[in-house]
Amino acid sequence: MNTRALNLALTAVTGSCLAGTLAAGVAAASNATPDQTTQAKAPAAAVEHTARHKGHGHKAVEKAAPAKHSKAVYSGKTKASYFWDDGSSVNGDTGAPASGKPMQKGLFASPSWPLNTKVKVSYNGRSVTGFVGDRGPGEPSHRGVMLDLDTYTFRHLVDGKKPSSKYDTGTSQGHINGLKYEVLKWGKGGGAKGAPKPLG
Repeated sequence: MNTRALNLALTAVTGSCLAGTLAAGVAAASNATPDQTTQAKAPAAAVEHTARHKGHGHKAVEKAAPAKHSKAVYSGKTKASYFWDDGSSVNGDTGAPASGKPMQKGLFASPSWPLNTKVKVSYNGRSVTGFVGDRGPGEPSHRGVMLDLDTYTFRHLVDGKKPSSKYDTGTSQGHINGLKYEVLKWGKGGGAKGAPKPLG
């Protein structure tokens, strides 16, 4: 009888301890912040944000969508010059751009590519994305200068600064040798796709 009574007493004490431990665990879990529970379950790199589903007590981890990169449809290197033609006849200005769009930052001139072709140009670790909005350079294209860049793009690629004015880059550098170009999308205007060809 004494052994049985001792067993019953031990069982009662053990059950009370287990019940207390479970209650403490539930209380701790309910006091944890949503971020703490989510971050413990999912790697930080995979978590973009969490969303609580209606009617459910669990959370879903949503992964960030992969970044989209523009792929070039044509690329190469050339020698580039600079210009600013806005129809004001300043510095030998030949008139408004052939595309009909006003002269602006990111407007380039190509001797042969279709007008409105989207192009990314890179040099010295810097790049600018613009479009073919005019024709040129003229005679220099016969000597391998296949792109005219607006003065803002030209100066930015050279040293990351701004030109002295629209018509003056403010640098003694007249050309960029080894300019990398990437055609991102061919325009629907007049011109020819593929390797640039001299004007005329």
